[in-house]
Amino acid sequence: MARRILPEINAGSMADIAFLLLIFFLVATTMEVDGGIARKLPQKQPLNQPPPPKLKEKNVLQIAINRNDQLLVEGTQRVEIKDIKQIALDFIDNGGGEGNKGVGRCDYCKGNRNPSSSDHPNKAVISLKSDRGTSYGAFIGIHDAIGQAYTELRNRVSMERYGKSFQALIKQQKSDKSQKLKDKIKTIKELYPEIVSEVEPTGN
Repeated sequence: MARRILPEINAGSMADIAFLLLIFFLVATTMEVDGGIARKLPQKQPLNQPPPPKLKEKNVLQIAINRNDQLLVEGTQRVEIKDIKQIALDFIDNGGGEGNKGVGRCDYCKGNRNPSSSDHPNKAVISLKSDRGTSYGAFIGIHDAIGQAYTELRNRVSMERYGKSFQALIKQQKSDKSQKLKDKIKTIKELYPEIVSEVEPTGN
């Protein structure tokens, strides 16, 4: 019996189709891009740098986290990460005295005006001290909680003044490049400036 000769399959067109599909998926697929953390690393200061101005102890909120991810506020109060946001809110928004540069009292603060806590949002400094053994997740969790506190305060004052949240103003900036919008955003940031100081980590 004669052997049957099978016709060859032309695979050239299959390679072209596969290549076109690859190009299509590369063009059509959207990729999520992480925003990252809005923090600037401290720059090395020159040797002849004048010493920083002395701050009143009540205007500094000290948060420390050890290598076991245990949190201390003001050196004595044991707290959880979930508590940091409210602690930061109360501290920043206290409004117990006058602000920098002759600003006077904070008339937009809703805090308790405790004389032993921060005088004004533009004087309120949050000092964060970590350990080299602190877990990355705990460190980021604290920064996130502090950021949420500032965002909540900025949203509130922005709603009161402009009828829009601060986050809405930021989103609007993508399509609106007007100076008026820039001035609004700048004003809100000046009312609640984000002042976070990171102390040199301890441990090995």
